[in-house]
Amino acid sequence: MSEPLLKLDGVTQIFQVGTLLSKVKIYAVRDVNLEVGGNPVIFTLVGESGSGKTTLANILLRVIVPTEGSVYFLGKNIRHYRKPEFIRLVQPVFQNPYETFNPLKKVETYFHLAIRKLQIARDNGCTAESIIDKALNSVALSWEEVRGKYLHEFSGGQLQRLSIARALMVNPVLLVADEPVSMLDASLRIFVLNLLRKLKEERQLYVIYITHDLATAYYISDYIAVMLRGSVVETGPAEKVLLDPLHPYTVLLRESVPNPYEEAKEAVSWAGGEQVLEIEEYIEEGCKFALRCAHAKAICKQKMPPDIPVDGVVVKCWLYERTLGKGV
Repeated sequence: MSEPLLKLDGVTQIFQVGTLLSKVKIYAVRDVNLEVGGNPVIFTLVGESGSGKTTLANILLRVIVPTEGSVYFLGKNIRHYRKPEFIRLVQPVFQNPYETFNPLKKVETYFHLAIRKLQIARDNGCTAESIIDKALNSVALSWEEVRGKYLHEFSGGQLQRLSIARALMVNPVLLVADEPVSMLDASLRIFVLNLLRKLKEERQLYVIYITHDLATAYYISDYIAVMLRGSVVETGPAEKVLLDPLHPYTVLLRESVPNPYEEAKEAVSWAGGEQVLEIEEYIEEGCKFALRCAHAKAICKQKMPPDIPVDGVVVKCWLYERTLGKGV
């Protein structure tokens, strides 16, 4: 692949909140630069609530047009794709499978609707039922198990698999999965995570996996980007980022994961993903972690650090300025 599959170039998303007379700019995503390419991979965006990962997912899915910057898919700006073409290439899997399907409609309705709108059966020369059955088989379900049934007749795990099957039916290149296992119990989480890994290998499928959970991120990811208040602060191979983190924020996140073999330590409630750190709001231009970082210098509170390559990882931190030949 000469061009990266996916490239984000200076992507920024600003929301304005407040009254007409007093509006405040909120940077949901700020100057994000990422590339996903090479062999099919599972690339994870990990971050706590309010980090901007879901906003970034919506930008990738063309739900939101970024305030600044561009997103390129297969070398082409995603805004330049016609809608049917883009839908065939990029598909979403959402957090809550119960919101994917209308309880008043048979689940199969959504499969038939996609086939009809995208003319999948005509293009493939197959019947609608055979296309649906093939997609269902890839997630360990069958047409006989689904036909004629409504939402309430399926478990949460089955519904999430149905959601993935609906996405796979158009044979996409990229799957954007936003917290796809957060509402499932532990055993079903492992099943769905293994399913995504299997699909990556068998279908040569690229996956953008979005989560607040470091444990599932470590289990499933090939590459990881850690997000903090709209910025990507560390990116690289999953094992490097999570086992030997460079950014002080990533270090904190790793230390905050509960360890059943050690006594509980006072730390950020990361595993639940509910706590949003408010103190960083008071830094406009500098590193969003500067007020809580033990290594912070004056420049950290004044200027956003650049993306600095360090041994196969890219880190946004002034501690590594020396690698650019400028000294610390």
